[in-house]
Amino acid sequence: MASIRFSEVRKGMVIVREDGQLYFTVDRELKTPGNLPSKLTLKLKNLKTGYVNEVRVHPEDKVEQAYLDTRDMQYLYKDADGYVFMDNESYDQITLGEDMVGEMMPYLKEGNACKMTFHDAKPLSLELPDKVELQITECDPSIKGATAKDQYKPATLETGLKITVPPFLEKGERIIVDTRTGEYLSRVK
Repeated sequence: MASIRFSEVRKGMVIVREDGQLYFTVDRELKTPGNLPSKLTLKLKNLKTGYVNEVRVHPEDKVEQAYLDTRDMQYLYKDADGYVFMDNESYDQITLGEDMVGEMMPYLKEGNACKMTFHDAKPLSLELPDKVELQITECDPSIKGATAKDQYKPATLETGLKITVPPFLEKGERIIVDTRTGEYLSRVK
């Protein structure tokens, strides 16, 4: 880690405060009132707790800048310890607990790609691709003459995710789902 002055901290940077926690810089505001000393106000998000706090600091004071490493990973399987991911370059395996993966799991099946952010070789966050391809395992039969307009039906996908799909889709079909919204996007061609 490199030591920098608070005046060099910009939006999007991650810093390590004196408490040893990582903070993402959401916003910054520098005030220089006439001949008085300048004050820098930082809006920081604690990466561990998610809590956002405003902190007033002296621009000349020093802080550690954290370097984050983002790696391409592949989801392998779930075991008793958690969810196992493999680094695509080094083939190292990392196990993440339910607390870190949480609501993302319904979008991941074995072999899916994702990105993981690390700090000092410790995983900080998991990022899914915007779209994933999943198979419908359960849904009502299609209705003859039905159009896709305003007539969606419930469906269960291979990962257990429940979404609504157009009426012309049937069990066994592969569809594309948006991981950000959880909505049906299109049928796989």
